Amino acid sequence: MSTVTSDVSSGALVKEHLASALKQAIMEGRLGPGQRVIEGTWAKEFGAAQASVREAINLLIAEGFLVKDAGRSARVVNYREQDIAHIYEVRAAVEGLAAQLVCTNGSDLSAMEAAFDRMATAQAKHEMKELIQSDLDFHIALTEAPGNPLLADIGRKLLFPLFAFIQIRVLSSGQGPEAWNDDMQYHRWMLQVIREGNPSLAGQFVQQCIGRFAAAAYAVWENVEGSVEAHNQDQRVRRRRYKSEDV
Repeated sequence: MSTVTSDVSSGALVKEHLASALKQAIMEGRLGPGQRVIEGTWAKEFGAAQASVREAINLLIAEGFLVKDAGRSARVVNYREQDIAHIYEVRAAVEGLAAQLVCTNGSDLSAMEAAFDRMATAQAKHEMKELIQSDLDFHIALTEAPGNPLLADIGRKLLFPLFAFIQIRVLSSGQGPEAWNDDMQYHRWMLQVIREGNPSLAGQFVQQCIGRFAAAAYAVWENVEGSVEAHNQDQRVRRRRYKSEDV
């Protein structure tokens, strides 16, 4: 039994410490994608009250690492390739609309720009967790920038579970930052095109970028042999085509 709470001071939030321990169990593969998280089992594992474990589970549901249907135990987030394809189709529409509205409204892009800078720093330092978090921040900032609360809520509901799943798969597979090499350029171009202020062009371009991110996403996250090299080669071809079209 791992007495997680023994290291927590009386003034600390036990649920946050337990949430961190559960997240670590997910990252280490002790809780796999789709696996049930049984409160009583983990209360015994951690030497903690079941109510505290329940609160920790709720924190991880809010972060997207766990999902829960009414009357059922929470489960580790899990997506099949078909699920990913469906999510990216909706992402493209949502983020494309956000880009259009940003241009129409003249919205502030500083949050997106700051997230992109953090992505670049994390990639250079091979800090995968920070790279994925900054990538999430970039896209959340895009959906929040127009100031439309409904659009922002849809973005969060799509992106938090998706990026939690990405983090689980990438870290457990030992993936490095190479898969982001060319995707970074597309993030830079998204900012550039949105800054130009043409709503139609920005919306179309962001939709195309999301489609490109989706093309080899599942295989890349799983670190399937040769997938990163194939993904980067495909992206280089697309970049040359993009430049030739003077988008």
